Parts: sequence; structure tokens; C-alpha cells
Amino acid sequence: MACTAFPSKTASRSNWQALGCLLLVGTLLALSFVVAKLADAAGAPRLTFLVVAMLGAGCLLLGAARCQRQPTPLTRRTLEYAAISGMLFALPNAMGFLAVRHVGAGFVSLSFAFPILVTWFLAVMLKLEPLRLARLSGVLLGLAGGVLVGLDKASGTQSSWGWAAIVLAMPVIIATGNLYRTLRWPTDAAPVFLAALMMFGAAASLLPFVLFFEAEQAAGLLSSAAVIRLLAMETGVFTVLYLFYFMLQKLAGPVYLSQIGTVAALIGTIIAVLGLGESLPSHLGWAATLIVVGTALFHRGGQGAAT
Repeated sequence: MACTAFPSKTASRSNWQALGCLLLVGTLLALSFVVAKLADAAGAPRLTFLVVAMLGAGCLLLGAARCQRQPTPLTRRTLEYAAISGMLFALPNAMGFLAVRHVGAGFVSLSFAFPILVTWFLAVMLKLEPLRLARLSGVLLGLAGGVLVGLDKASGTQSSWGWAAIVLAMPVIIATGNLYRTLRWPTDAAPVFLAALMMFGAAASLLPFVLFFEAEQAAGLLSSAAVIRLLAMETGVFTVLYLFYFMLQKLAGPVYLSQIGTVAALIGTIIAVLGLGESLPSHLGWAATLIVVGTALFHRGGQGAAT
């Protein structure tokens, strides 16, 4: 009888670890776009700022993997993983960084409420996860919360519908990246090393656009102490964010990982309202309730499931 208790305790501990990582990653994801908006307001070239922050985070993550003596193989598989996962990571981030000036940090954060639905449906179609009513209910409740605030925020973007459409295309790319990283995960590499590879791949994907669009603006990155401080802050946010991002993906899988969007949607809206002075969504209370209840229901629906 005593032996049967250990798997249950282990599963419960893993569930709580996953939930803790989820809340941390979602909060940091929202914070990264808030820092991006502050950097843009301070006059930093947006794509250059993003690329340098990615390179800095990649170096820190690689250093952490080496210090921990974790496996860091450079093979054809890991290089492919770096290139494709980096591109799928860089594209939505660049879209968000460029759009944040036009639609606000709150609206960009809210777009991350939608990848969970796309990821979940793709995972069920690919038979990576069985169809569960509790999971479906949690997804729909969390999505409803994101939509409720998103519709309210969208009402203030009439002059930027093009940018709003770009932001709303981000969830499909994010969901594709979530599934790719799981399906092509190199089994002989540590999560910290894979996070570093993704950051390097993302920076390499964006570098041609930086050289074409912002070659003459690069010096603006060092134009003021405020921009340098924000760059250091963004580098630190990216480092911690994607360290736990890959730990969460390995621990709980792509569908659970995609819940970070609903957390980012709520936290990002709160930060944008309290810290950046953006307008308070009229239905924020109801939206927050739906997101919290949906996340809890989704979490319970996944207990005991293989990932």
C-alpha cells in the first residue's frame, strides 16, 4: 500500500511545479512587452533592441548550461531545431514589438490568450492528447476571458486595424512553434541549451531585417542610459523567461505550455493599466474570473495525464 503512494505524490509535485512555472512564465512574457513599449518610448530602434536582448539572453543561457555541465551537442538535429524554433519564436515577437506602439502593450498581451485554443485543437488532431471535456471547458473559459477584454481593447484601435490584424495572427505562429518544439525535441540536449539555441536562431532570423530597416539606427541603442537599462532588463527577463519556458514545455507538454497566454493576457493588461496608463477594460473583472477558473479547470483536467 505504501508503495502506491509515491507515484501519486510525484505526480502531484509535478503538477504544482508546472503550475508555478506557468504563472512565472506568463507574467514574464507580459512584462517583456511592457519593457519593449518603454524602450520604444525611450527612442530605441525596436528590432535592434529585440535582437540584442535575444543574443544577450542566449549567451547567458548557454553559460548556465555549460556551468551546470549539461549536454550541449551541436548536431544537424540541434542546428535544425535552433533555426526553425528560433524563426517561429522571432516572428511573433517581432510582430508584437513592432505593433506595441500602435495598439498598446495590453492588446499585444491579450493576443496571447488565443494560442492555447489553436495548440489544443492541433494537438488533439495530431493525437498528441486525447479529447477531454474538462480540458475543453478550461480552454473555452480562458479563451472567453481573453476575448472579452480583447474586444473591449479593440474598440480603441480603429486607426490601427492593420496592426491589430497582425497581432491577431500571432497565435497561429505561436501554436505552431509550441508543437514543433515538442515533436522535434532533441532528446540528447538539455532544456537550458535548447533555450539558448532558440534565442540564437531567433536573433539570426531577425538580423537581415535589422540590417535592412535599422542599419542607420543601431547607434540609438546606446543613445541614453535609460535605453541601456531597459536593454539589460529585457535581457534578464528573456533569460529567466525562456529558462523556465523550456522547463515547462518538457515537464507538461505544448498544450499546457500554451496556457501562458491566458496568464500573460491578464497580467499584461493589469501592468499596462497600472504602469503605463492605458485605459482600463470595462469587463476586466469578469475576464479575470473566466481566465482564473479556466486555468484551474484545465489544470485539473490534465492531472494524471501522460505528456
